[in-house]
Amino acid sequence: MADERMPKVDFSKEASLNKNILDFIKLAEQDNLRRVQKLQRIRRNNLVTAFALGGTVLAIYGYSFYAVKQESFLDDFDEPKIKDVQ
Repeated sequence: MADERMPKVDFSKEASLNKNILDFIKLAEQDNLRRVQKLQRIRRNNLVTAFALGGTVLAIYGYSFYAVKQESFLDDFDEPKIKDVQ
């Protein structure tokens, strides 16, 4: 998979940018990096929560099949015998 990051730009080669602009660009890069890291952490936490909830749902679903399969009270049910009244 190719690296999806943009290449770093060397602002020291640019003569038209003064120090204030370069400082602002570095500050914006740091803020953007913090924002991306926060979004990645939130996404990871959401995935963990989704897998935990999905696993719980599947466990309850599987247990309900297992519990119903063990029920045997209807298997031993004998129909009442009909008495001939004549």
